[in-house]
Amino acid sequence: MTCARMILSKGRERSLLRRHPWIFSGAVKSVTGSPAPGETVEVVDSKGNFLAFAAYSPSSQLVGRVWSFNSSEKIDSAFFAKKIRNAAALREQLGYLTPGTGCRLLFSESDGLPGVIADWYDGFIVLQLVSAGAEFHRKEIISALMELPGTRGIFERSDASVRRREGLEPASGHLAGESIDKIIITENKLKFEVDPLHGQKTGFYFDLRDARTALRRFVRGKRVLNMFSYTGAFAVNALDAGAEYVINCDSSRPALEQAERNLALNGFDDSKYENICGDCFEILKDMREKGEKFDVVILDPPKLIDSRNALDRGCRAYQFLARNGFELLPYGGIMFNFSCSGLMVPELFQKITASAAAEVGCDIRILGFLQQSADHPVDIATPETLYLKGIISGKNLI
Repeated sequence: MTCARMILSKGRERSLLRRHPWIFSGAVKSVTGSPAPGETVEVVDSKGNFLAFAAYSPSSQLVGRVWSFNSSEKIDSAFFAKKIRNAAALREQLGYLTPGTGCRLLFSESDGLPGVIADWYDGFIVLQLVSAGAEFHRKEIISALMELPGTRGIFERSDASVRRREGLEPASGHLAGESIDKIIITENKLKFEVDPLHGQKTGFYFDLRDARTALRRFVRGKRVLNMFSYTGAFAVNALDAGAEYVINCDSSRPALEQAERNLALNGFDDSKYENICGDCFEILKDMREKGEKFDVVILDPPKLIDSRNALDRGCRAYQFLARNGFELLPYGGIMFNFSCSGLMVPELFQKITASAAAEVGCDIRILGFLQQSADHPVDIATPETLYLKGIISGKNLI
């Protein structure tokens, strides 16, 4: 298939034998054949035994990302077409590709396509190519996506900072098919206007679909505080499920303006909610100092840990949020707190939440655990693909 080879140092093949798809630079003894960035190389152990085919990324510590562990596989247009068809078939089986809806269509390693992320918005696809291998094969990927039934157009949002670690510049713009603009999708029969061109990530957080459904059980007749609210998807679900009042807080004014439009789309006027723009950490602290109380508190911050060096600081930030959240709850109150940091493992997140409760001096019962919805499947050999953790906590329920 290719004359380029990545030869691993002795004993460094163990993770690949467990089918983990990442190869770090420290595991590599040598590379032969002068492959270009993103080109496919054959990965072998120190004795020359085949291990995998991987995309080569010389600018990154993650120097190789595995496309296939099959020695007879060809990494060509047919390979990408097959992977993308299989991913679409899974979402269709889950009921996520019905007209008017949206979902995560491609989820990188979990769909066998490292560095390829795509969200589906009623036939429009927003594509992120964040690895050298994904960039190298962009034509094949775009072609395969356009061949999916119902695809209307593709827009690129490869503007994540991770591209620079791969030696790539940010890229965005129209790629194929119809032009894309703001679009309205439905979830739980509720309407949401999405701006995939300018919104965070691709414009909507499909990974919280199950969490939004879970929230609906706890909010009837309740006052809800929705921190880091973005475009108000939790708020819309809360009010639709009978919440008395919702306060949304976010640092982005455009996101809150989008939230207002989403609330209006679903028939809620401004007597049912309030939007506060500012630093959510400071707002939370100020509310706690004023003695405010909410029946339900939602804490869904952005990624607070982007490297191992940031782990301690991130843990303190999550504990600050949980501690203040618990103090805002009355007897019997409910808190939903989340971490989308991949380096935050579930056990540690639970310990942080427990420490926050101990600081406040309250008894907490965990009522449920949450993770990303099924259109963000977890690759069993790649625990890093389980990135979203959520805990539903009840205060002083005994």
